[in-house]
Parts: sequence; C-alpha cells; structure tokens
Amino acid sequence: MTAQVRMTARVLTPRLPSRVLGRDKGVNVVLPGGYSEDGPPHPVLYLLHGYGGSKDTWLVNTRLTELLRDSRTVVVLPQSGRRWFINDHAGLRYEDHFVHELVPAVDERFNTLSHRSGRAVGGFSMGGATALFLGLRHRALFGAVASHAGAFEAPHRVGDPYARFRSDPGFAMPTVDAHERVWGPPGSETRRRYDPYRLIAQDAATPVPALYLDIGTEDHERMRDMNHRVRDALLARGHRVEYHERPGGHDWRFVDHALPAALDFVERHLDGTRERDTVTHGTA
Repeated sequence: MTAQVRMTARVLTPRLPSRVLGRDKGVNVVLPGGYSEDGPPHPVLYLLHGYGGSKDTWLVNTRLTELLRDSRTVVVLPQSGRRWFINDHAGLRYEDHFVHELVPAVDERFNTLSHRSGRAVGGFSMGGATALFLGLRHRALFGAVASHAGAFEAPHRVGDPYARFRSDPGFAMPTVDAHERVWGPPGSETRRRYDPYRLIAQDAATPVPALYLDIGTEDHERMRDMNHRVRDALLARGHRVEYHERPGGHDWRFVDHALPAALDFVERHLDGTRERDTVTHGTA
C-alpha cells in the first residue's frame, strides 16, 4: 500500500456563459486535496450563500478550504447576491441557470460523478432554504441536502418580521420591497411554487435526498420555529432527517462551527467520497 501525498485545496474561478441569465456568471470551484483529473470521479457539493453574499462568502467566512484538504469532494460556490436560486417573481431564472447550465458545466469541465448519488446541495439561511427547495424539486439530480439555518418560510413571509433589528448595520435580512421583488406579493405563483410544505407533501417516484438540517439555539425565534416545523413536516411524511441544534446565532460563526458535521454528512451519503486504498504489486 502506498501513501498518497495530499495537496492543499485549490480554488478556481471560471466564468460560465449563461443564456438563461443573459450574461457570464463567475463561480468558485474548490478542488479538494484528493482531487485527480484521471482517477475515480469525485462527488460534488454545491454550497449556496446567504442573502447578499457572493461566490467568495464561504471562503472568507469559513474554514472550507482547510476542511477539504483530506477530502475527495469538489465544492462549487455559485452566487446570486440578493436573489435566490429560484425562478423568481421578477423573471430572473436562477433555478434554470443552476440546474440546466451550472451543473452540466461543472460535470463537463471537472472529473465528477455526474449522477444524483454523487451530487449534493447545501447552504446557509437563504441558501439553506433554496438547497432544500432544489433538492425536493429535482430529486433525480441531488442525493443529499445540507441546510444551515434555512429560511424555509420565505414564501409565507408577510410584512417585515425583522423590523426591530433594522437599526443594526450588520443585519442582513431583506426588507419588504427586496423580499417581494423576488417572491412577489402574498399569494403569488412564485410563493406557491416554492412553498416548502407543498414540496414536502408531493409524491414522486424518486425518493427525497438524504436530509441534514441544523439551527443555532440563539437564532431568531422565527427562524428556529420554521426549522422545527419543516423538520416535523418531513418526519411526518416518513422522511429521515439528521437534525441538530447547536449554540450560536444567525451568523457565519455558527455556520463555520457546524460545517464539519455537514461535510461529514455529505460524505456519508454520496458515492465516491471515501478514499480508496491504492495497492501496488512489484518484485522483491
């Protein structure tokens, strides 16, 4: 048996043309320490940022590259800014871009497992909710979902439940106007399409992905309550959920603390994540 020499994780930043969005989109692709162009194909985790983030948000605020040093999992970091990765009320088709352009482009350019058992989607807050929406809407595409403090009930939001926090300059939740630019007014088709409880209740031939949810014990009460409700709705439908509550608020410090467990969950539920022993035979 020969020991492999580990490399540090590498970050590449290709720009991908998007016909759906009408412009090129930058994306960060983190190649793990165990990445090889000509070895067995690698599983892929798509990580979605929170509201107002970018392709760099996970790199700046978490130990992601450090945690991927001994991994085989390729991590893709797309960006949507203050938009969600959905086909929104204003007509921006980020879901179509993600599913029909980004995922195929990653599989074409990198040595990846191009089927659901080798592909996961996760995220924080806005990104955590969207990860679940995409996982439930595209069950044949993703084998696992990992959500940190998912803002699952955005389609149900009316008014500004966070008004009392607006004086904090670091507060990052959308205003009513910003929210409705994406979701439309209450009762809109966009809200109906992504209603988490409607998605959970749908029957489909393909099973739901493996599901991981976590939430901080000091997060907003509204955020904790919706995570409890989504967890319970999933369990009531007979879906298995790995669920955790950990110390922390609605911030990247909480996410960074929780990230190792989420990455471990993904590695346990996707093909090709565990290192294969390399055995060499020779003459004495």
